[in-house]
Amino acid sequence: MEHAQLEQLSALARDAAHRADAACPCASHTRLVLADRDDGTVVRHGAVVVKAHAPGTDPAEHAARIAVAALDALDGILLPPHDQPAPTLATRPLTAWPYGTPVDPADPDAAPWEDAARLLARLHRTPPPPRLPLPPMRAPAKAALAVRRMRRAGAPRPAVEAVLRAWHTLPDEPPAPAHILLCHGDFHLGQLVRDPRTPDGPWLLIDVDDLGLGDPAWDLARPAAWFAAGILPPDIWSRFLDAYLAAGGPAVAAQDPWDRLDLPARALTVQTAALALAKSTAEERPLDEVEQVMIDTCARIGSLRTELPPPASS
Repeated sequence: MEHAQLEQLSALARDAAHRADAACPCASHTRLVLADRDDGTVVRHGAVVVKAHAPGTDPAEHAARIAVAALDALDGILLPPHDQPAPTLATRPLTAWPYGTPVDPADPDAAPWEDAARLLARLHRTPPPPRLPLPPMRAPAKAALAVRRMRRAGAPRPAVEAVLRAWHTLPDEPPAPAHILLCHGDFHLGQLVRDPRTPDGPWLLIDVDDLGLGDPAWDLARPAAWFAAGILPPDIWSRFLDAYLAAGGPAVAAQDPWDRLDLPARALTVQTAALALAKSTAEERPLDEVEQVMIDTCARIGSLRTELPPPASS
């Protein structure tokens, strides 16, 4: 986002946090650009964040997703939007949200995997609101977008070929799910914050840009892919999956969770590897250790031309 637009977004965040004519008591460190990417720019001012959503966002789909986040039925699962609506900025829709403390990436041992699993189970068990025209959740479409971005980036050929071989193991269209349920569409630990309405509040899910109707197994795809690649330790994966099932999560069966997880996990592996190649090429840097693991996992998927199995320790 251009500097002038960032200034406008910061001013809108200030107005959402305070009355327009009120003095600002916030410390300077609470006025921050939290993210500035193609898919959204987020600015914090005090207790409020304002997000400029991606250019080309469908207005009707966007409105339906924000309305879902405000539903009483999802209070305690999704962070509700700030009371004050935000206008548009250069045709990009804006939303305002309370600022909640995110998961600390520097303390992986404290990552709330079980809390996240229970939130996903509750989300998947919530009946879709009948009067809101919710679109399909976007998770199944994101691998193709990542592959196109990788191709445009001009990434190194051997790595690109490994990702493409894994990509070609995926069907053109995912099979129809047994149930169409309410899904987050882009779950990872960065989508969790503490509920800011109470001290040390419970965890809530944020970011409804990909929320919609679909197969809930795709919401488990990232931890499943990390586990299958050897990045997520088996005990953490077991804790996550057991918590999801204990909370009544309908995405998978306890007897054979990989029957539903294999395809989403392979697709998420391709997506992650493709984005890693695109970003590292654009930044003119080598792949980091985790990124290289995902490329290697793509090579394994492509060489087997079969299902992505869980590690032997599962």
